[in-house]
Amino acid sequence: MGKGCITATKYFLFLFNLLFFLSGALILGFGLWVLLDNQSFIAVLQDSSTSLKVGSYILIGVGSMSMLMGFLGCIGAIYEIRCLLGLYFTCLLLILIAQVTAAVLIYFQRDLLKSEMANIMNKIIVDYTGQNKTTDVAWDYIQRTIHCCGWTGPSNWTENTLIKNSTQMLYPCSCRNTSLPGVDVKESGLCETLSPEWPVYSTGCVSSVENWLFNNSGVILGICAGVAVIELLGMILSMCLCKSVHQEDYTKVPKY
Repeated sequence: MGKGCITATKYFLFLFNLLFFLSGALILGFGLWVLLDNQSFIAVLQDSSTSLKVGSYILIGVGSMSMLMGFLGCIGAIYEIRCLLGLYFTCLLLILIAQVTAAVLIYFQRDLLKSEMANIMNKIIVDYTGQNKTTDVAWDYIQRTIHCCGWTGPSNWTENTLIKNSTQMLYPCSCRNTSLPGVDVKESGLCETLSPEWPVYSTGCVSSVENWLFNNSGVILGICAGVAVIELLGMILSMCLCKSVHQEDYTKVPKY
C-alpha cells in the first residue's frame, strides 16, 4: 500500500473513531435518560420491569465502552499502534455479532415481548391510584399526550381496584377526550362522571405505539443499517492500516 493511501486510511480511521466516540456519548446519554427520566413511557415500564433497568445499565456500559473504543481507535490510528488497532477490530467484531444476535432474538421473541408488555401495562392500570407515583405520573402523561386510554382500550380501566370498588362512577382523568363538550377536569387521578359512558378516548395506547413504530420503521431500519455499515467500514479500515503497519515494520528490518 502506498504512503499516500496509508495516510488517507489513517485519517479516515481517525474521523471514523471520532464519530464512534460521539455515538458512544449519545448511547450513554440515552441510557442515563432511560434510567433517570420519570415522565415517559419508559418510566412506566421501568418501575414494573427489572429487565428495563438492566437494559439501561447495559446501554450505559455500551456507551462508555464505545467512547473508550473511539478514544483508543483514535490513538491507534494516529500513532499507528498495531496492538490497539487489532484490539479495536476485535471489539467492533464482537459488538456487531452482539447486535445481530439481539436483533434475531427480538424478532423471534416478539410475541413473548408483546405479551410481557401487556401484562406489565395491565398491572400498572390495576394498581393505579393517582397518588403521584412515578408510574402513575408517567402513565397519565402518556394518555394525555398520545390521546389514548388503557393499553388495549378503555375497558382495561374497569379492572382498576379503586374504580371497581367505588360506589361512584369513576374514570381516569388523563383519558378525558378533550374534543367532547364538558367542564375542564384534572390531568391526573380519577374523576367522577354521571353518565355510564365515559367521556374518554376510545383508542388503546398499544395501537398508538404500534402506529408510531410502523410509521417510523423505515427510519429505524435505516439507522440500524447505517450503524452496521459504519462498523464494517471501521473494521476494514483498521485491518488495512494494521496490515500496512505490519508490512512497513518488516521492510525496515535490515537485511544481511
